Amino acid sequence: MQMNWMGSVVRSGIAAASLTLALPLLAAPLGTGARSAIPRDLQQLIVVDYREMQNSQAAMDLKGRVLPPELKQLEQALKQSGLNENHDVDGLAFAAFRVGESPDNTRVVGIAQGNFQLDDITANFKKKKIKPMLLRANKIYPMGTSGMLVTFLDPSTMVFGTKEAVKSALDARDGMAQSMLYNSTMLDMMQAVDSEPLWSILDQKGTQTMMRSVLGDAAQLTDYETVKKQLLSSRYTMNFRNGVKFNLDVMTPNTFTAATMSSLLNAAALYKKMSGTATEKQAIDATSIGSNSGTLEVRFAVSDSQFSALLQSPLFQTVVR
Repeated sequence: MQMNWMGSVVRSGIAAASLTLALPLLAAPLGTGARSAIPRDLQQLIVVDYREMQNSQAAMDLKGRVLPPELKQLEQALKQSGLNENHDVDGLAFAAFRVGESPDNTRVVGIAQGNFQLDDITANFKKKKIKPMLLRANKIYPMGTSGMLVTFLDPSTMVFGTKEAVKSALDARDGMAQSMLYNSTMLDMMQAVDSEPLWSILDQKGTQTMMRSVLGDAAQLTDYETVKKQLLSSRYTMNFRNGVKFNLDVMTPNTFTAATMSSLLNAAALYKKMSGTATEKQAIDATSIGSNSGTLEVRFAVSDSQFSALLQSPLFQTVVR
């Protein structure tokens, strides 16, 4: 039985969040304006404080290794927009939401929060002869040559992404479609983590996909097939203060399901530990897996130097490939 063990601390959460890994002293809340622009059928939401993302070498190393291509496009588009991301942007959110009938058909929209000088920004667009397209009363501008678009909801909130993603966000904000403000499950999930500097919430589909990645080949076991439909949602937080810490909670309907998942993960971890390198064994030792009532709990904490060594390990390369 083979398991991509560090997926529990990297691929499942860190790989997605690594676009804007940060070390803020303050939390990374998501404003009401930003929430209203996120479509209701949310699969995953990642929110981070952007201000101090360069304060940690470990964070920057991780970002360079595991930045997903979709988020890399959004990051590049942000840089090409004419905004100074180090001074104008305080926080970033990335929302993956479903469209159409297929649960696998998703789009990703980016939302930046900060203090945007709209007069200066629009003057810069005008100087470059960049003309906006209109969607109702919304002005939407191209972001350089990236193919992405940007629009400003107000002086503190901007939305960016593909044309289709931005349109979906504006339809939600303008009341043409429901926003995440109508998704009570995800709103309740958010309350448990939005005081953290980096956090994410996932719905049932997102959670099932994540846990399959975590388990690797172990996901083929009958026990997993039995319980996966009872993985209801999940949330995680991460920070790089005084080392690297990652906390993951997976919600299930009962104690038995949570305990079963805990047993699966612990068994796979023990197997991997028997064949892993010294660095990989150290990483597994730094991870605790348990259950509390109906919640599966995964906790990972290492020093900066331990994490740096882990980034170089063959196991890490396999997980993020």
